[in-house]
Amino acid sequence: MNTDSQKMSKPSNDNASNSDNDEIDLMALLLALLRGWKTILFFILLGLVIGILYSRYVNPTFRSDALIQIDEKSSGLPALGENISDLLGTENSKAQTEAELIRSRMILEPVVDKLHLRIKLADLEVSAIDKIVSDRTHTQINSPEGVALRTTEGQVRISEFNVSQGYLNKPFTLSREGADFVLTNGFDDFKGKLNQPQKFSGVDGQIHITVNDLPTDNHTIRITKQSLQTTTDDINKSLSVVEKGKQTGIIELSMTGANQQQTSMILKDIILSYIGQNQSRGSEETTKTLKFMETQIPLLKKKLEDAEGVFNEFRKKYGTIDVSKEAELLLTENSNIDVQLNELKLKKADLTTYYTEEHPLVIQIDEQLKVLNDRKQTIDNTIAGLPELQREFLKLSQDTEINREIYLTLLKNYQQLQIAKAGQLGFARIIDLPISTYKAIAPKKLLIIVLGSLLGAMLGAMLVLIKNMLRNVVKDPERIEAKTGIPVIATIPRSPIITRLNKKKSSNSRLLAYADNNSISYEAIKSLRTNLVFGMPSEGLGFQRAKVILITGESPGVGKSFISSNLTEVFTQLNKKTLIMDADMRLGQLHKVFNMGQANGLADYLSQSNEQTKRFNNPLIDIDKTSGLNGSDISEFIHPTGIENMDFMPRGENPRNPASLLANGRFDHLMTELNLHYDYIIIDSPPVLAASDAMILAQHADKVLMVTRYEDSIEGQLVYAINQMNKANIKVDGIILNDVQQGLLSKYSYHYSYAYGNNN
Repeated sequence: MNTDSQKMSKPSNDNASNSDNDEIDLMALLLALLRGWKTILFFILLGLVIGILYSRYVNPTFRSDALIQIDEKSSGLPALGENISDLLGTENSKAQTEAELIRSRMILEPVVDKLHLRIKLADLEVSAIDKIVSDRTHTQINSPEGVALRTTEGQVRISEFNVSQGYLNKPFTLSREGADFVLTNGFDDFKGKLNQPQKFSGVDGQIHITVNDLPTDNHTIRITKQSLQTTTDDINKSLSVVEKGKQTGIIELSMTGANQQQTSMILKDIILSYIGQNQSRGSEETTKTLKFMETQIPLLKKKLEDAEGVFNEFRKKYGTIDVSKEAELLLTENSNIDVQLNELKLKKADLTTYYTEEHPLVIQIDEQLKVLNDRKQTIDNTIAGLPELQREFLKLSQDTEINREIYLTLLKNYQQLQIAKAGQLGFARIIDLPISTYKAIAPKKLLIIVLGSLLGAMLGAMLVLIKNMLRNVVKDPERIEAKTGIPVIATIPRSPIITRLNKKKSSNSRLLAYADNNSISYEAIKSLRTNLVFGMPSEGLGFQRAKVILITGESPGVGKSFISSNLTEVFTQLNKKTLIMDADMRLGQLHKVFNMGQANGLADYLSQSNEQTKRFNNPLIDIDKTSGLNGSDISEFIHPTGIENMDFMPRGENPRNPASLLANGRFDHLMTELNLHYDYIIIDSPPVLAASDAMILAQHADKVLMVTRYEDSIEGQLVYAINQMNKANIKVDGIILNDVQQGLLSKYSYHYSYAYGNNN
């Protein structure tokens, strides 16, 4: 019908931008967050609800504290003198080392065994909803007598539960049947009597259990025997052992748990276990030395008695021998050497109970013994030169003196060690034992609720920003023009009244002229009409006098039918005969705007037989005042709308291939006939990206307008749709930005036009 030369000549924007602006518009981000306030509020409320539910679901956590002081060395030995202290040696203890020792199995295992901490009970009848509703659930209580757990239907009491290695850390269930109980692991069922020790043989080993009490029948309890390693690991997770300050020697112990009394009791037993081990460790050296002395004293006593007996017999037989001064000095020196040798041997014997022969201290004593033995050998050689009788006297008197000195020294040290052992207290003492405050340290409900709300706000903001970045919607007219090179010829504000009417299927007219004729939306449609009237040729070429305007969009739902119907209505106000055609033969909805049916429309006309097509080629006989057509086959497909100078052609019944119908020449003939009887023809076409119909229909249009929806359409889709039209040599004359919303949250609300008075 018309070519590009027949279309209105309009300068294009040659300076269109081909790349995105990489600068971050902070104001745009803020506005995006404000526009997404509903999403953010939803996640804030969601975080608030989750925080409240979590704070009620989790059992309260209690804490117990205690203090221990670590001394540098034992306090029982220094007062006994330097000699005995040297005999036992000294031992330094660092607080950090002791802190690690407290967490060891050596300290924790006695506590675990005493309180049956390896037995774990759980009430399977307590659900997550019960925990939330009750705000607190019962926890097991461990004592030397066994393990107990309160339930809503009775109490559980287990005094013994020992299993073989194969059953460790594997859950069993307990239930009551009258005076009996049933223990099962899903494979084996064991039945026993309450209050009686029971022994069962299973696939994985032996089970020893004593059940004292259970809730009512069919109330199931889960029971598990943990391994020692698992139990001590669990204790260490809730146990904190740290030194307060630096080099203070004060260790602070703290433990957390779901039961205040239970937590304090376990921590107290851990402290007592450590103190007991500490005292035992502090007196261990003294005990070993005393045992050694107890074995040596009887032997030395007998040896002394034997030496005195031989010496006395010698004196009875030969009388007293006057030993020379030299011999006396040699004897004295030899005696002193023997005393030193015995003391060194005693020390070596004591050291070898702890160290090997290669230890530096043992090697040092061996070297001293060698020097003394060499000197003793020299003296013995000198004495050998004395007369035989004198030598015998010296030998016997020397043996007696040495044995007496050794015996008395050992006896003295033995008595001193007994006194020392009685006074030894160890190097650790309790400063504060744990006490029960019954003040929960967790959960901090207010903090959890606040954090939940903040996390919800952060998540909501992140989703809004991510959505805003991934879904770059149409907002700024200048940006649209820069990216597409097509001018935005109209911005149509949202009409709240029409929006509400569209939600009601039973509503009648959805035209602005009847529903919202005082709105700025209606004035914007009139401004669009003015733009189009002055932008098109004043007269048609030859017999063509109708101005054809094609309205399409990049995707469904942009509001092209709203623009088409209201634009057609405002053209009728110019006393011009207008026709609105629903060319979307797939999903067109214009018939609902005029409260009509979709039958007898464009698809029906294009689908009629060749014979009907030939008849249609005859000239029209008459033109009706309302419809513009009468006495012609085409008249049955065009319907009056009830609005003066306005007719409507619905989409018709759903055809198989709408694009083929438009391209077979019948639509060209239709447009030729319609141009004879109308001043303006508005064609509502399918979206460009959904079908190719718009490209076929555009060949008959004087103006091609692209409708896009504010903050809903995607910029990339709009640009792609226009590029597709350009590739088909179709010029898009303008873009209509529809459903623009005004407000403080809109950065581009200045694009609104304002109504002035009550114009028609």
